[in-house]
Amino acid sequence: MKKSGQSILITGATGSFGKAFVSSCLLSDNYKKIVIFSRDELKQYEMKQSLGDDERLRWFIGDIREESRLRRAFQDIDVVVHAAALKQVETAEYNPFEFVKTNVFGSQNVIEAAIDAKVSKVIALSTDKASSPINLYGATKLTSDKLFISGNHYGRPKGTIFSVVRYGNVVNSRGSVVPLFHKQMAKGQPFTITDERMTRFWLSLEYAVKFVENALDRMIGGELFVPKIPSMKIVDLISSINPTWPVKAIGIRPGEKLHEEMISLDEGRRAIEFEDYFVIVPSTKVGLSAFKDGSPVADGFRFSSDNNKDWLTTEQIKKLIAQKNIYEI
Repeated sequence: MKKSGQSILITGATGSFGKAFVSSCLLSDNYKKIVIFSRDELKQYEMKQSLGDDERLRWFIGDIREESRLRRAFQDIDVVVHAAALKQVETAEYNPFEFVKTNVFGSQNVIEAAIDAKVSKVIALSTDKASSPINLYGATKLTSDKLFISGNHYGRPKGTIFSVVRYGNVVNSRGSVVPLFHKQMAKGQPFTITDERMTRFWLSLEYAVKFVENALDRMIGGELFVPKIPSMKIVDLISSINPTWPVKAIGIRPGEKLHEEMISLDEGRRAIEFEDYFVIVPSTKVGLSAFKDGSPVADGFRFSSDNNKDWLTTEQIKKLIAQKNIYEI
């Protein structure tokens, strides 16, 4: 963001994205106050030790399920980046209502607290699994996306504006398959894959942070940003780590897809293309004129990991895995 002297709060700030985003904020002069909001005391302690005693940092223990705590944390905040969520697909299938309470009720709490505190901008992080969801996690994130988009009805005309960023799997993030494969090698175990035909969208943590920062600058409220990121094949990922290591197919897990999707066929009717990203225009009357610098996508457009024009080679995957996180803390 270009305006200096703002206060920003990141929910779920002790996660992979949150830590990288906070570190990026500290490298700029844009913010006078950076609030870390998360429910994990240990992770906050460890993060505080890593970041040092920067006077711009504030540390809030809290859960987005508790609206009263959010209201307290949101006082005098200009910008909110909402990254808090429960995310494990298989876990969601066995604990569905816990995911509803965090990803749906928690999101609505963020919206209500932001409007009441007169926060200027809120951007929520979503997932490719929210497009045509077949699992509980994806369904809760789709619901969350729609809550944030609809929040603009209440935040406007001079109040809070809400937008959403949707992206895919982050290389080397917590819960990523890459650390799992390395652990399996260390234990002498075969790589476990669900299906050799599987494809996924992939991006670096650095790219994810920059994309969200750019979205904060571009947002007018109500749009859903989708980056143009490459796909990779699970078999190519294995080859990039150790092509001779044994592989064991364990079958599709509950709620898992063979291929992920960023923009569905129906969403494509409202998608505008820019050089390095897409915008899904809200069905509400924001007006296409607001996106006049972009071009409507072709009829029948769908952006999924198996029909992507951009594919990572084995060598590119190796470089991504080996890439040092510039926000490492």
